[in-house]
Amino acid sequence: MARRSKWMHLVAGVVAGLTLGVFLKLCLRPSSRTSIEACPQSARSYVAPDPLALIDLKPDETVQNSNRTLVFVGVMTAEQYLDSRAKAVYETWAQDLPGRIAFFSSEVSRAPGLPLVPLRNVDDSYPPQKKSFMMLLYMYEKYGDKFEWFMRADDDVYVRGDKLGEFLRSVDSRKPQFIGQAGRGTTAERDALALDYNENFCMGGPGVLFSRETLRRVAPHVKYCLKHLYTTHEDVELGRCVAKFAGVSCTWSYDMQMILHHNSSGSAAYTGRLKKREVHRAITLHPVKDHRQMYRLHSYFKNLRIQELRERSLDLHRDIASAMHELQVAPEAVPDYELAGGVPLFPAKIGEPGYLGDNSILGAPIDLNRYKPSKVDDIVTYDYISKSIYSVSHSNPKRRIETPLKEALDDVIREVMEIINAPSRQRGRVIDLNELLYGYMRLQPLHGVDHVLDLLLKYRRYRGKKMTAAVRRHAYLQQSFTGMEIRELPMGDPPPFEDPAILGKHDGKAYPNDYDDFDESSQQQNSFLDFGKLNVREAFENGLMKLQNNLPNVLKWDTDFEYPIYDRRIHFILPLAGRQEIFARFMKNYEDIVLKSDEAVTLIVVLYIDVKSPLDYSHAESLIDHYKDMYGKEIKVVLMGSTTFSRGAALTEGLKECSNDDLVFFIDVDMMFNYETLRRIRINTIKYNQVYFPIVFSEYNPEVVNGEDYNKFKGETLATNDDLGKYVVSSENGKSDREIANLKYSKVIDDDYGYFRQYGFGILSIYKCDFERVGGFDLSIKGWGLEDVHLFETLIKSNLTVYRVADNSLVHIFHSVDCDKNLESSQFIMCLGTKASTYGSEKHMVYYMLNHPELLWPQEKGAS
Repeated sequence: MARRSKWMHLVAGVVAGLTLGVFLKLCLRPSSRTSIEACPQSARSYVAPDPLALIDLKPDETVQNSNRTLVFVGVMTAEQYLDSRAKAVYETWAQDLPGRIAFFSSEVSRAPGLPLVPLRNVDDSYPPQKKSFMMLLYMYEKYGDKFEWFMRADDDVYVRGDKLGEFLRSVDSRKPQFIGQAGRGTTAERDALALDYNENFCMGGPGVLFSRETLRRVAPHVKYCLKHLYTTHEDVELGRCVAKFAGVSCTWSYDMQMILHHNSSGSAAYTGRLKKREVHRAITLHPVKDHRQMYRLHSYFKNLRIQELRERSLDLHRDIASAMHELQVAPEAVPDYELAGGVPLFPAKIGEPGYLGDNSILGAPIDLNRYKPSKVDDIVTYDYISKSIYSVSHSNPKRRIETPLKEALDDVIREVMEIINAPSRQRGRVIDLNELLYGYMRLQPLHGVDHVLDLLLKYRRYRGKKMTAAVRRHAYLQQSFTGMEIRELPMGDPPPFEDPAILGKHDGKAYPNDYDDFDESSQQQNSFLDFGKLNVREAFENGLMKLQNNLPNVLKWDTDFEYPIYDRRIHFILPLAGRQEIFARFMKNYEDIVLKSDEAVTLIVVLYIDVKSPLDYSHAESLIDHYKDMYGKEIKVVLMGSTTFSRGAALTEGLKECSNDDLVFFIDVDMMFNYETLRRIRINTIKYNQVYFPIVFSEYNPEVVNGEDYNKFKGETLATNDDLGKYVVSSENGKSDREIANLKYSKVIDDDYGYFRQYGFGILSIYKCDFERVGGFDLSIKGWGLEDVHLFETLIKSNLTVYRVADNSLVHIFHSVDCDKNLESSQFIMCLGTKASTYGSEKHMVYYMLNHPELLWPQEKGAS
């Protein structure tokens, strides 16, 4: 009896424990988006919004009088994804739909700001069979007569609204249609799915489309289908229900694999390069597991849309130009031409909002000969493209195809293939690219790019007599440049959220400009106007404050704020070891541009003892003291003594003299600068946003530039330009001191005089805080060079914009380069390359080699 009593107590305890556990799970279930209890009893008291108001649909809006009633998209989601995937969907592709969207989740789900339908008696368990069928029933009951098409979608699919609308308008919605990517399951599970030999289903991931007629036939039988489930696969059971009551099966079409695209890479899908044919052809892309990639996809497709609209604009301009030509209207009269009734052809004139561009440029016909040079020097030559690129105008006639050019060619060829395959469906064939055999390309900066491409294609016919054949096709292409656009950039953005000062102000929360952490609870996040927690006035004021806080400083409406640009103080940091004469020349330049004016510039000299000329150390100090006493302006000196010279270490030591918010400019003693240099440093360097790597002009060896052997054939008379490369000093009347100083420290920019040092990265303008955020220089590098290359690569990989442009106000005065054989191999090779590149131009070298044939064809020893 005691034994029986013991077992009864055990059973009773287990039952009581299970009952309590179920109760706690139902009534204490956490909810991240609602302030009401997540208990089913509380959920029953929830008052659902009006179905039409939920999706912003007016009662009188129908398929006949609205362009946003083509399709209704029901997105199945779960409570845990409302703040991430669902929000990303609603903020991206949902805004471009030719219809409306609503999200369907469990009964306890709440999401202010989203058109959410909490389905009664539905939870977020997987597989979501009940959720899917109840969503279809809701769609039919509330919106069945309001839309032509209905779509069942997941929260990890991206839908291109423009292409979806184009596709659906080509299909008859009055007939029962069940459109998706057809499947029959894997071989291993085919028997378990209980499908007949002629049955299939639409795979749910990439999206499923129903015509209104299909939904009308299926929706009344949803409860029957839920009671007769054969498997746990939601999309299989949905297909079975549609086949039974609508009499249609999923579309058997090869195209569906392309337009409703499923990527089998899982969580890595669509995280890499997007310039792919399958991405461009797709209407839906699945799966997008990381909701942040949804924004990336949306931005990419928006850019494609902009490109498409620009191409349409060019076509319209060409049509206008052609029509004006037929009407014998002079090109200069086209901007003011009026149509019948006095309607202007171009209502907005240049400089006015809505200006459509210059028709004489944008409307130029497609013609490889439309640019006609007036002289031989103006001829734009073609580059030959094969495995390499060959160019007569480049310093390296044969070179590998650079990445930007390769990407441009890929874009051009992809568009060509899309044009070729546009009528493929009607003709029952498809043409794929095999390879680019060769091509020609030329760039005309004022007009565009011309291409002549020889393509090897693969022709496949799949209708009628099937065949596959290799074919070649020549493509003559012209990319026209549209008008120039000017966009104002803010001269300072808010700091990044990881900045310690900002973290302190915001209690460790992310900076408001950054993306919200979608996994945080609603207590830590507020929408722009959160009416659930604020009254209308408080919500409006709260929204205005958030809007103002997120604006760049230059756009804030606080009239007391004035953002400084041209008076920013620049801190020059100059490493120096020996070279007293060159330093004296630099200080004279600094005196004329900075010390004699009110320019906000501070010079920091990091001084080393050069063992070859130790007296230069004290001479440099004396020269600095002389200028400080003469002008009373601060020049800082960091004495490094006999420490081994390292440019990276020197600049790092100089930075210690600067505060965190200072604008610094790394400069060399061989550089010459003027007022334009200071202006460009200030406007091209933006804290937290952009660094400035100017491409400086580097002088050739003056002995080569003016040498007879380098400028003429033997026996010819050389006419030299004595002013080439010298300072230009002007005493013309009417010029200010600043203009005269600018001219004095300017050089003649000419190919015979020097070259822009494209691969030089030593001159840099950056804010100290940005320099420290990326980790600074690699101080393990000793000796000449390489530390600047490492820093450049680090900045490229950072979230800072690296701005590179040829700056003719910065000139590197020629000096001979001595390469220490004790340098590391990579540094020694770079040093030799720099030494060779500064010797002279190609023309100089050609003359020298032709004047000294013994260098080209050296005679063997012992030859007579």
